[in-house]
Amino acid sequence: MCAPSTPADLQLLRADHAPALLAFEETNRAYFAATVPDRGDAYFRDFGARHRALLAEQADGLCYFHVLVGEAGEILGRINLVDVAEGSAELGYRIAEKAAGRGLATRGVRQACGLAASAYGLTGLRATTTLDNPGSRAVLARTGFVPCGTITLDGRPGTAYTLTL
Repeated sequence: MCAPSTPADLQLLRADHAPALLAFEETNRAYFAATVPDRGDAYFRDFGARHRALLAEQADGLCYFHVLVGEAGEILGRINLVDVAEGSAELGYRIAEKAAGRGLATRGVRQACGLAASAYGLTGLRATTTLDNPGSRAVLARTGFVPCGTITLDGRPGTAYTLTL
């Protein structure tokens, strides 16, 4: 039996998302660190300044940061397009532990890919994940990403992917 769907609205990151985004990152820190490199204490200590810097990068068109906002206003995930250059960007995403396994990442990545092409004028995306992160590998496969090489991420073997939009 499949887990029930978790409704969420994909929104471009704004200044007023900061408190909910910090809560999301703090609540899920250990969960994320099991599969991706930990952000480190400085990330949390300097969160306000970092959030403002991300918004400045976004305003300059260097990155597009998105949050998945649940019905109660809580952030359930992040889907980011970073290092935008020459029609391409790197896709990254993370979903809250309480919302994992319900198709939220797949739906959010599909939406972000649509925005990448239609709103941001991108023609391709890149992504990476470690071999010990089967959920992320499944999301990339379901959304059309194709493996294109091997990588090492935080000392762990992984795969690089591409998607033509």
